Amino acid sequence: MLPSLILDLDGTLIDSLPGIANSLNRTLEAHDLPTHPQAAVRTFIGNGIEMLIKRGAPGDTSPDVIESLVTKFKADYQMTWIEGTKPYPAIAHLLKDLQKDGYQLSVLSNKVHHFTQTIVRELFPLIHFTCVIGQEDGKHHKPHPAGALKIASAMGSAPDQCVLIGDSTIDLETAANAEMPSIAVTWGYHDRDRLQAANPTQLIDQPADLISTLKKMQE
Repeated sequence: MLPSLILDLDGTLIDSLPGIANSLNRTLEAHDLPTHPQAAVRTFIGNGIEMLIKRGAPGDTSPDVIESLVTKFKADYQMTWIEGTKPYPAIAHLLKDLQKDGYQLSVLSNKVHHFTQTIVRELFPLIHFTCVIGQEDGKHHKPHPAGALKIASAMGSAPDQCVLIGDSTIDLETAANAEMPSIAVTWGYHDRDRLQAANPTQLIDQPADLISTLKKMQE
């Protein structure tokens, strides 16, 4: 039986760093706050917009200003994400191969839910995803296992019949919390040594390695 695959979005399927960094810096500039190079913004990504803003803003920024920054960022990103977001090389081909081979695919992201759904629909129009779930107000998000377990149920799979694939230690914590095997990918936003320290089931360095790694895990 093929495992069901739960894929992270930012840093795993898509390189969204330029778009996120540009929106964040425009948002900070609009409030006369210091901006950041992409290399710094890379370290802010993974826990959703509010945490992105808190990491990007000065430490003494008031809650009211944080709220204003979040609102401004959402409006800017809604209009501009397409300018700085694209699939990683070979990802679209990989997803087509996985789909052709019979794998069920879903997406679990800490990006805002409607952004997650829009981006997946726009960038991967030929791929069928059973579930596409992003972060929603009042609902648990990664590393809480609720989203992963919800997707597993929707795909008709027990947790140990799923594989959670992502680029961050947050994804690996989610997999552990959901009692799912995991594959860490090194082309995203967390460094290889951090991923290794989080004890993924497998670790891969390029998309071309994913199918062979999945087959190895089934042996």
